[in-house]
Amino acid sequence: MVSLGYLGIGLLMFLENLFPPIPSELIMPLAGFTISQGKMEFAPAIFAGVLGTMLGALPWYYAGKLLGDERLQALAEKYGKWISVSGKDIQKVNNWFNRYGKQAVFFGRLVPGIRTLISIPAGINGMELLPFLFYSTIGTLLWVGLLTVAGFVLGDHYELVETYIGPLSKIVLAILIAGFIIWVVRKRMRMNT
Repeated sequence: MVSLGYLGIGLLMFLENLFPPIPSELIMPLAGFTISQGKMEFAPAIFAGVLGTMLGALPWYYAGKLLGDERLQALAEKYGKWISVSGKDIQKVNNWFNRYGKQAVFFGRLVPGIRTLISIPAGINGMELLPFLFYSTIGTLLWVGLLTVAGFVLGDHYELVETYIGPLSKIVLAILIAGFIIWVVRKRMRMNT
């Protein structure tokens, strides 16, 4: 971490948002551990983590903007039958996002697996860039700060952060996936009756 420096933190957090398998649950606690050794400072480390995350969120946001609502609905009508998603379902999700967009973006930054993906519906639904950046930054600051402080407090045992948060992250993601599968199965059953 010392050799990578603040630029390395930002780069790793940027990549974590582009390729979610890179875990922020390891990057930021390691930064916290390095801070506990006096080799880095809190504010620049957290700033680098937040900046990297926000820069990594922008490509997904703009991908959503470029894809757009109509194109996504057309794709769902054409290919959605494979996962039981219709254009009407996309419209329901869009209505939900338009209703809870700010909260969805803020809380989405705290949920594993959703952290990256929440940028796409924000772009698709035309959420203005400044509110998107504002709510994303606040959620990201909370997440990055928590992980950094945890690494600092645990010191030499910073890897325990990933030990405890990693399984919790996987449980939340598994619940979301299970919920989606149940939804698909129920929808298919309704379609067959």
